[in-house]
Amino acid sequence: MTYLTRAVMLTSVLALAACTNPGRFGGGNEVNLGANSGSGAIVPGSANDPASPLYFQQSVGDRVLFAVDQSTLTPEAQAVLDGQAAWLMQNADYTAVIEGHADEQGTREYNLALGARRANAVQEYLVSRGVAGSRLRVVSYGKERPIELCSDEACYAKNRRAVTVLAAGLTS
Repeated sequence: MTYLTRAVMLTSVLALAACTNPGRFGGGNEVNLGANSGSGAIVPGSANDPASPLYFQQSVGDRVLFAVDQSTLTPEAQAVLDGQAAWLMQNADYTAVIEGHADEQGTREYNLALGARRANAVQEYLVSRGVAGSRLRVVSYGKERPIELCSDEACYAKNRRAVTVLAAGLTS
């Protein structure tokens, strides 16, 4: 090894070693935002921050599923959408795009129309729960954006969905 390589490696090792114990100098004024902090502190933007899109996606639920060739909301879908509506009402800085999707069965045109009906059903439900229609936009992807690729009912079922995608501060 050259002298420069050894110097870079030694500097890197020393820099990493200096980071191993953040409380070694006392003081106790450090803020521990790690997952294992034990304090239950809310980290802004994380999945435990009730105002974050990640919380919306993981705790509230960002998608609802549909039966074959249907755009009718199931009771399970309505429960998820009730949570979405409550979250959107509490977080007025966010707008949403509702994406309608279909499985790969059928023609492209049919699935685009079906995806649009699914997205519209979600939009109408959210509006009926008090979310301003001006905060919601719909788009249909039909069968063009599957999350599962296989010719099996388990895959098809995951692709028959509407997904609520959040955007901050975007109004049109």
